[in-house]
Amino acid sequence: MSPVSNSSTSPIDPVKLDKLGEVAIKVGLQLAEGQDLIITAPMTAAPLVRRITEHAYKAGAGLVTTIYSDEEATLSRFRHARDASFDRAAGWLYAGMAEAYKNNAARLAISGDNPMMLANEDPEKVSRANRANSAAYRPALELITGFDINWNIVSYPTPNWAKLVFPNDPEDVAIAKLADAIFKASRVDQPDPIAAWKAHNANLQARWTWLNGKKFSALKYTGPGTDLTVGLADGHRWKGGASEAKNGVTCNPNIPTEEVFTTPHRLRVEGTVSATKPLSHNGTLIENIQARFEEGRMVELKATKGENVFNKVLDTDEGARRLGEVALVPHSSPISASGILFYNTLYDENASCHIAMGQCYADCFEGGKDLTSDQIFAQGGNKSLIHIDWMIGSDQVDIDGVHADGSTEPVMRKGEWAF
Repeated sequence: MSPVSNSSTSPIDPVKLDKLGEVAIKVGLQLAEGQDLIITAPMTAAPLVRRITEHAYKAGAGLVTTIYSDEEATLSRFRHARDASFDRAAGWLYAGMAEAYKNNAARLAISGDNPMMLANEDPEKVSRANRANSAAYRPALELITGFDINWNIVSYPTPNWAKLVFPNDPEDVAIAKLADAIFKASRVDQPDPIAAWKAHNANLQARWTWLNGKKFSALKYTGPGTDLTVGLADGHRWKGGASEAKNGVTCNPNIPTEEVFTTPHRLRVEGTVSATKPLSHNGTLIENIQARFEEGRMVELKATKGENVFNKVLDTDEGARRLGEVALVPHSSPISASGILFYNTLYDENASCHIAMGQCYADCFEGGKDLTSDQIFAQGGNKSLIHIDWMIGSDQVDIDGVHADGSTEPVMRKGEWAF
């Protein structure tokens, strides 16, 4: 298929879409010769799947397998399935995916589902289905969070998502606007996207190299409604942008990405924190989150909207109310500067410093590739079936690094790097 086909009928620039497919393979995955690839995507993202598949085979892929989801089929379950259905999940499918990853298959997820798809469904059924799905997915998820393989997430401007982000525009205009925002954030609007990513990765590396050299014991956040100290895990390591997976392949897991991140200590988080942006989670917009932590655990949660939904998610397991990630993003990031609320964590988390409830990333430790899950837990890493990012940074938030002796050093001032 020519990358310029259907240009007269689609509001999405076909040349930039093809570049996104190329970036997904050559930057996002850096797919190895002969490596298999598993893609998951909504059916409406098929045009991008086709571009990615073509670039994968041109790069020498062994076998590309795509697993499609469909919003209408998903909604049919919530509206017509028997009650027992919501405690089940396709464990056989996730077991197969885990087996593929153990055999070095790469993983690529295309994000584009309507974030509000389940907004009008029974929240109890949604919670049960998510819990069952999370438990079934764990064998595959551990290989991804453990960075055993090269993996990547990119996005496609589906109609329902576009209309949510730009509700006052006709559908084709909304799709075109969201497409342009995705292309800009993914750097495929530039003459040489691959060179642009190389420069961006170098900038992120300079940030995390400085942070790793400091070996801070904690980060101190201060701002409106925020007075929070986040202890960092013993032997933590900062990362960001391109990273080498355990299989030896260097990849960019998230496209776009503006963050450097590491693992907090699950027992050493103290104080209060206020969200600076809404959190969109499984069809619910959770707004104005305020939380209090004691000895690493969230002991109090308030939100003006969606509080019950967030609490249900945080009751998933013991680790769900503890932190698994802390990430630093300058307020001037391109995604923040766009002024768009994407209702999509991949984008919204890259507009702001954020923290994540739940599972930690095993690779954010010195020698992490050789550590067992028990060793990671002993060094402060968190375990959970969930991993949910929410945004706590703004141009009014200062962050200091805390040394082991208690002395501090500026890391961010008014949302921008202080070094």
